[in-house]
Amino acid sequence: MKLVFAGTPEVAVPALDALIASGRHEVAAVVTRPDAPAGRGRRLIASPVAQRAEEAGIEVLKPGRPRDEEFLARLREIAPDCAPVVAYGALLPRVALDIPAHGWVNLHFSLLPAWRGAAPVQHSLMAGDEITGASTFLIEEGLDSGPVYGTVTEEIRPTDTSGDLLTRLAFAGAGLLAATMDGIEDGTLQAVPQPAEGVTLAPKITVEDAHVDWSAPALRVDRVVRGCTPAPGAWTTFRGERLKLIQVALVPDRDDLAPGTLAVGKNHVYAGTGSYAVELLWVQAQGKKPMRAADWARGVRIADPETLGG
Repeated sequence: MKLVFAGTPEVAVPALDALIASGRHEVAAVVTRPDAPAGRGRRLIASPVAQRAEEAGIEVLKPGRPRDEEFLARLREIAPDCAPVVAYGALLPRVALDIPAHGWVNLHFSLLPAWRGAAPVQHSLMAGDEITGASTFLIEEGLDSGPVYGTVTEEIRPTDTSGDLLTRLAFAGAGLLAATMDGIEDGTLQAVPQPAEGVTLAPKITVEDAHVDWSAPALRVDRVVRGCTPAPGAWTTFRGERLKLIQVALVPDRDDLAPGTLAVGKNHVYAGTGSYAVELLWVQAQGKKPMRAADWARGVRIADPETLGG
């Protein structure tokens, strides 16, 4: 089939690579978000998907909005059979959805109908799910509500961050998306409507969502830290300044600390929660680089007692 691939961030690159390497399909063009400012100089930088497409000699389309007439006209000229999508980052209007003969097929990083929305991996971790996965589905105008072509499952490991899990799902999902294109081409794959039961929503994680509540149980604190790493980054405050929490560990046998209270040893930093303590392993103070929590504690010379979040 002739394909137009839509995607923007690094997590979409494995799927693009899989389609390029498939040998069965022609990636005629790539649709991605416009170049965005990045770095200290705020230079305009092409998206990871755009960079990979340019390396492969594939035409890159960067519409400001997917309803722009110039973009739609070019899409009609290309006349794709199907348009696979991975984390493109913009809503597609009906006029665009109707152009490919087999529609737009999205790779979504959850087992639909669970976690429809922008941040399925983060919400899955924060909810304490043990299993997640990826789904391919036909895009409709509703939020991730279209019929599903296929799924793959992935076990959530006890120390997974959203970055860890998303990396594994990106590669597992790349194979699923390529197989979905194969099945659509040869007519062996039919999309199945999603069940009405089990729908959960996964809106974008805000900075406030990533604010750690020390009165919550230790399991909840751990899930927020892992779910918000690397972005937007779980955080608390210490002496009135923001402190980013990169990694913590559960310490079930230490339940003598009040919520947010710090206890510092030679090589350990513990913080109380609403249940038992967590050990701070890696943190990042405002304006500093990430560091081991024990090194941070020595540097700031924590008095006894001091608390986080005060």
